[in-house]
Amino acid sequence: MTDTRRSWPTEQVVSAAQQGDPHAIATLLDDSHAHVRRFARSLCSTPEDAEDAAQEALIVLYQRIGTLRAAAALASWMFQIVRHECIRRSRLAFRGPISAATAEPSVEDTALARMEVERIVGSIAELPPEQRSVLVLRDIQGLSGTATAQSLGLSRPAMKSRLHRGRETLRSRLRAPNETTSSAGLEDV
Repeated sequence: MTDTRRSWPTEQVVSAAQQGDPHAIATLLDDSHAHVRRFARSLCSTPEDAEDAAQEALIVLYQRIGTLRAAAALASWMFQIVRHECIRRSRLAFRGPISAATAEPSVEDTALARMEVERIVGSIAELPPEQRSVLVLRDIQGLSGTATAQSLGLSRPAMKSRLHRGRETLRSRLRAPNETTSSAGLEDV
């Protein structure tokens, strides 16, 4: 019986890849690919960004496998690489096209806008995976409710519930610091 879901590479494969064994490196990349793609799909805002982030993460894995300190930490290391790449791609997407007619923003405005984008992207990345995936598909990619539910294998009511919880969690995280401190401990049930 073959399992369609591969497991992460063994510590022996990782150790051999760290030593430069070409067969172990190929096995490492092949066995990690499905996991990296799954991470990217749950974190990135578009399927194209997810594919690009997954490829970039595999390149980093190939180039820096020797810097991994513990073979058992491969999954968390790859998750961090994918997360960083998805955040970087989201930042680029939020900047949008630059118009020649648009006035040049001040350095202060640029810094504030960058900080706000980082705060939004970071807050989205910190959502629980089931909330993040619904929120990204529905609100960022603009899929319909039915398409979002179908792509995640959910009923429409379950999708709506997760979307509502994700929006509420994101809203509470993005409130101004003075609003969150005044309402600390008064969470809605």
